[in-house]
Formats: sequence, C-alpha cells, structure tokens
Amino acid sequence: MFKTGSVPSRILLFVIGALILNSCVVNRKYQYLQNDDVNVGKNEIKKDTVLRIYDLSSFEYKLQPEDILSVQFHSLTPEEYDFFSIKNGGNNNYNQFQNNAAGLVNGYLVDENGDIEFPVVGKVRVSGFTIFEAQNHILDVARQYLKDPIVEVRLLNFRYTMLGEVKEEGTFTSLNNRITMIEAIGLAGGLTDLGDKSNIKVIRQGKGKAEVYYLDLLDESFINSPYYYVNQNDIIIIPPLKQRPYQVYFGKNLALVISSVSLLLIVLNLVK
Repeated sequence: MFKTGSVPSRILLFVIGALILNSCVVNRKYQYLQNDDVNVGKNEIKKDTVLRIYDLSSFEYKLQPEDILSVQFHSLTPEEYDFFSIKNGGNNNYNQFQNNAAGLVNGYLVDENGDIEFPVVGKVRVSGFTIFEAQNHILDVARQYLKDPIVEVRLLNFRYTMLGEVKEEGTFTSLNNRITMIEAIGLAGGLTDLGDKSNIKVIRQGKGKAEVYYLDLLDESFINSPYYYVNQNDIIIIPPLKQRPYQVYFGKNLALVISSVSLLLIVLNLVK
C-alpha cells in the first residue's frame, strides 16, 4: 500500500491520530465534585472516615406570585361551619392545575399582589414568606374562626428548566422545593457524555430581573456555593465540550473517514 515513512503514510497516520486525539475527553472532565483525591490511588484514600466537612448555604424558598399552594385545614369545628374546607365557594383563586409531578392538583394561586383568598376571610398575604412562615401566618388567621385548627401548606409547582447536554430536556415540576443542582441533573437523566460540567449556565429569574451565573460542578467546593440549590423558575443550560463535533460527526463514522482518506491517498500515490 504505502511504504513505511512515505509522505502518504505519514499523512494518513497524522489524520488518524488527530481524529482520535480530538475525540478524546480526559477523565477529569467526567467526574463530579473533584478534590485532590483524584490524584491519589484508591488504596491511599481513607475509607469509612470523614475526609472533609462543608457548610451548606442556607436556603429557604420565599413564596412569590404565580406559585400554587396546597392549603389543608383540620379542626374540631363541625364541617358545616368550616368554611375553610369549602371548595370553590366563590373563591376565585382556588383552582385545578396541571402538575407534572402529581398530575392534576387543586391549589391556591398566589396572585400578582402576593395574596391567596379564602371564603369569608378574604385575602391573606403569603408572598415573601417561607412555606413554614406562610403556614404559621395562615394558622393565626384560622384560629380566629376554627377550634384548635391545624394547617398544612405545600408548594405544588416548584419548577425549573434543563436544556442542552442532558438526557432529558424540559421543564420539571417538583413537590420538593429544596433541590440541589446535582439532584436536578439526576432528575433529567444525567448529562450526556459530552456535557461540560465545568461551565454550567444558570439563569435565575425573579422580581422582574434575570441574573446569569456560571457554575463548575467539577470542583468539590461547589457544595458550599450559594447556588448549590435550584431556585424557582431557574433555567439550567449544559453546554457541550469542545470535543462534541468530533464525537458526533466523526466518532460514529471513524472507519468511513479513515477509508476515504486512505482511498484518496492511494489515488494520489498512483498518479504520481
């Protein structure tokens, strides 16, 4: 075919080597939350012992307009006198909503002023409160009308959007309002092999503004980052590694590319 050391053979080897090298992704770009441990042999890492402790950033979600709340009342008041349990009785913001995590759910929509509305009582402010603060606030109101009431409040539409190099793109709705970035990625099926964990873009929306951040999930110190937790309406974008074009366009057709280059070089060699 080609003589060893000939120009065509050198070109062929160069092309093959370039394709392979450019399609490779180093192991350090795959592993989440790395520390110096990655440079230590497995047998040198202490087992069954605490290696490091991180202080987690405090996160208590504050309710805002467009949130949907489940508010359940329990009391010793006879049902016929318990107007808090009346469904849709002239209450304009108690409705049925679609929740991806739980199907159709009934809840109270926080209006643009930050209020929810109950029969007889009227509007109660909840915007700016945590879930537990809102629960205690509504409990104080309920005590004026019910005997020994118990109030349970839950957020029904905590949602965020995952785009880019994840296995399942889309908007996710959760009944849990305390989700970490790692958990959010897991709920989206994880990243593809070519997702760039070191350059994750987060668009955080609220109060008429959109703030943009970049996160590095390769670094273990991210655990105590103020962006460790997902916030309501976050948009999380996973960019591809620079090797992606080679993997997509050459990786699956490497044999075809090499054959084509070989054929071209054979032709060039014959016409010399």
